[in-house]
Amino acid sequence: MAVSRRTFVTSVAAGSALAAVSTTEIVSALTSAASAASPPGDVVGKISVGYQGWFACPGDSASIGGWWHWSRDRFQPPSPSNTTIVSWPDMREYTRGYTTAYPNLGNGQPAQLFSSYDQQTVDTHFRWMQENGCDTAALQRFNPFGDEGPTRDAMAVKVRDAAERFGRKFYIMYDVTSWTNMQSELKTDWTTKMSAHTASPAYARQNGKPVVCIWGFGFNDSGRPFAPAPCLEVVNWFKAQGCYVIGGVPTYWRQGINDSRPGFLDVYHAFNMISPWMVGRTGTLDGLDWFYANVNVPDQADCNAHGIDYQPCVMPGDLSTGARAHGDFYWRHFYNMVRVGCQGIYISMFDEYNEGNQIAKTAETAATVPAGSGIRPLDEDGTFCSSDYYLRITADGGRMLKGQLALTPVRPTPPVAGGGPDPQPGGNLAAGRPTSASSQNGAFVPANAVDNNAGTYWESVNNAFPQWLQVDLGTAAQVNRVVLRLPSSWGTRTQTLSVRGSTNGSTFTTLAASAGRVFDPASGNTVTLTFPATSARYVRIEVTANTGWPAAQLATLEVYAATGQPTDPPPTAPGNLTVTAKSSTSVSLSWTASTDNAGVTGYQVLRGGAVVATTAGTSATVTGLSPATAYSFQVTAQDAAGNTSPPSNTVSVTTDPAPQPGGNLAAGRPATASSQTQSYGPGNVVDGNAGSYWESANNAFPQWIQVDLGSALSVGRVVLKLPPPAAWATRTQTLSVQGSTNGSTFTTLVASGGRTFNPATGNLVTLTFPAAGVRYLRVQITANTGWPAGQLSELEAYAS
Repeated sequence: MAVSRRTFVTSVAAGSALAAVSTTEIVSALTSAASAASPPGDVVGKISVGYQGWFACPGDSASIGGWWHWSRDRFQPPSPSNTTIVSWPDMREYTRGYTTAYPNLGNGQPAQLFSSYDQQTVDTHFRWMQENGCDTAALQRFNPFGDEGPTRDAMAVKVRDAAERFGRKFYIMYDVTSWTNMQSELKTDWTTKMSAHTASPAYARQNGKPVVCIWGFGFNDSGRPFAPAPCLEVVNWFKAQGCYVIGGVPTYWRQGINDSRPGFLDVYHAFNMISPWMVGRTGTLDGLDWFYANVNVPDQADCNAHGIDYQPCVMPGDLSTGARAHGDFYWRHFYNMVRVGCQGIYISMFDEYNEGNQIAKTAETAATVPAGSGIRPLDEDGTFCSSDYYLRITADGGRMLKGQLALTPVRPTPPVAGGGPDPQPGGNLAAGRPTSASSQNGAFVPANAVDNNAGTYWESVNNAFPQWLQVDLGTAAQVNRVVLRLPSSWGTRTQTLSVRGSTNGSTFTTLAASAGRVFDPASGNTVTLTFPATSARYVRIEVTANTGWPAAQLATLEVYAATGQPTDPPPTAPGNLTVTAKSSTSVSLSWTASTDNAGVTGYQVLRGGAVVATTAGTSATVTGLSPATAYSFQVTAQDAAGNTSPPSNTVSVTTDPAPQPGGNLAAGRPATASSQTQSYGPGNVVDGNAGSYWESANNAFPQWIQVDLGSALSVGRVVLKLPPPAAWATRTQTLSVQGSTNGSTFTTLVASGGRTFNPATGNLVTLTFPAAGVRYLRVQITANTGWPAGQLSELEAYAS
C-alpha cells in the first residue's frame, strides 16, 4: 500500500540501516567546494507552509460535492464513525460553518466545520499567515485529471487571490501519489493551467525563477512506483521551463534505504532544493535530536557539496498522539534545523486536521470539541494553550531562522500570549472548561457560564427546583473560592445555593453550605464564596430557589485555587506507563507506583481524559476496544483525601486487526459510487443478487463504485459480475481496481485494462493480485463498449 503524506510512517530508530557518517566525512563535505548558496528569495531564508485547502462541505458550491476530506464517505456528514480527522478547528473566526453529525461541542454549541471552498476561509488562513510570519504557502496539488480536478483548479484561484490580498507568496506543490500518468500529465497541467498563475506578483520566485515543488519521487511504496529515468526527465523538463524546482523527497534520500528506493541519487541531486519528509518519523525530543545528528547534519553537508538548497520539514507534532508537549516538540525541531544551517524551512502542515499536525487555529479545550468524540484539544497534556499558539511559535521560529532572534533551545513562546515562558493553569480555572447542567432553558446553555462574558447566562428549566450547574476543571486542584455573577443590568434577587466538589464526577462533598446568596446590581451582581481548600476536579453549584425568576440562573462561574502549597499534596504521577499486551479488543498496561504522604488508594486509567478502568494495583486491562484502532492512555493515582495525581506519560497503541472473515468480504457492506442512474444504485453490487445492478450516469466517464469492508482486511481477489442473461450481450469495460485504508488515498491493485464480460462464461470477470490490506475497495471504469456508463451487478472481494 502507498504511504502518502496523509499517512504516518513508523519511525526508524537509532541503529537502523542508516549508513554511518563519520564526523570527518561531514566536516569534509561541509568545507568542500560547492556552488554558491542561493540568495534569500521567496523560499530561501523563508518559512513555507504546506497548504492543503482540500476541505469541502455540502452547499459550498464546490463541484467535488459532499464532505470532501472531512468524511470517509463524503456523501454522508462527518461523525465519530465517519471521519478522516483527528483534530478540531477553532471555528470562532469563520463567518460560515457547516453543521456535522458529531455530537454538540462540550459547551453545548453545534459541531460545525469550515469549507476551504469559501473564499472567507482562505482569506482567514492567509491573514493568519500574514500575522504570524508564514512567508510562503505551498499549495498541494494532487492528480487533477480525476473528479477533484475542477475543485483543485478553483482552489488555486482562491489561494492566488488571498495571497495577493495579504502580501503572501504561494507556489504549486505537485504530489505524484497514485498519479499513473504523471510524466505527461504534470507537463500538460503546468503548461495549460498552473503556469498562468506565475503572472501573479504573489507567485513565489527564487533566483528569479517561478518555484515548483514535486513531492513523491523515490519513495519506496507502491503508490509511487516510478523508475528514476522518467522522474529525472520530469525534473529537467521543469528546469527547462525556467522553474526553480524543489524535491519533496524521502527521509533517507541520500542512502536509498528505508523509505527511499535505491538508484535515485541522480534524481535527487537534479533538484534546486531538497525538502525531505519527516511526518511520522518521530514523536519525541530524543528522536528529533537523533535525526539531527544522524540525518539532518549529513543531509546539509551533501546539499552543500552539490550546490543544492536544503529545506527540511519541521512539524508541530501529532496532537492526537500527545506528541506536542505544549510546544516544546515544535520548538526543538525549529532549533535543530536552524542550527544545522538550513536554507529554508517547510512546515508540515498549515491545515492538516486529518493527521493532527496542523498549526492553524485549533480547539483549545474540551469545551470546543465534540463531546465524547475523543478528539484532543490543545490542552490535552494539562497546559492551556491559546488556539493560535502554534502560529505564534512559527513566527518566533521564523525570526530565529532569519537571525532576528538568537539561536536558543529554550522555547520563547508562551502558551498564552503575554504569559510567562511556561505558564501553568492559574487564575480562573473554570474559564473555557467543559460544563454540564441538570437542564437548560432554550439557548441559555451551561457553557455561557464559562465564556468570560457576563452578558450571556445559563438558565435551567422553569418551575422545577432543585437544579445544578457543573464545570470540569480537567484535573484536580486545591480550590478555595468561587465567584458567581449575573448580568449587571438585572434586578436584585436571592438564589439559595450551595457549592459542591468532586474528584471523580460521581461522589460530591459540600464545600459551601446551602444559603441565600444576594445578587445585587449595586455590587456588580456578584457573589464570592470562600471555603477551606479542597481537592476537586468537578465543581457544582446547586440551586434550590430564586426570588427573581422561577429557575436557576448564572452568567459566570469562576473557580480559583488556594495560594501556596496544599497541606495534603496529591500523589506523584505514576511512572513508566507501558503496554504489556494487546489484542483486537483490549490493551493491557502496567506502570510504576506513585508515592503519597498518606498512601495511594488506587489508580484510574484514562482514555481521552475519560476514566475507562480503575484498580488498586499497578496494572490493568482495558477491554471493549475496536479492532485496528489507535488509542492513547494515561494513568492517575488517588489518595485517601480525594487528591488526584498529575497524569502519567501517555502511551499510544493500535489494537490488532479483527480476525479475518472468510467468503465474500464485500457481501452486504456499505457501497457508494460516483453517480447512479435512476434506481440502479450502488447497493445492488453487494446484495448477492446478480440480477440487480448498479449503473452510473450515462456519457460521463470516468465513474467508480466503492465498497467499505468495515476494517482493513487482506484482499487478493475480486470477482466482478453483470446480470447473466444473454440479453446482456458481450461487452468490454475498461477498468482498474484500487484500494485504500482511509477512504481518501487510493493505490492501484489492478491496473486499468479492458475486461470482457461474456454471458457465455457467466458474464463475470475474476481479477487476482498480490494480497493487500484494504478497507475501501474501488472499481474505476473509464469505458464500456456495451453501454455509455459504468455497470456492475456484483462486486465480490476475497482474501485469495
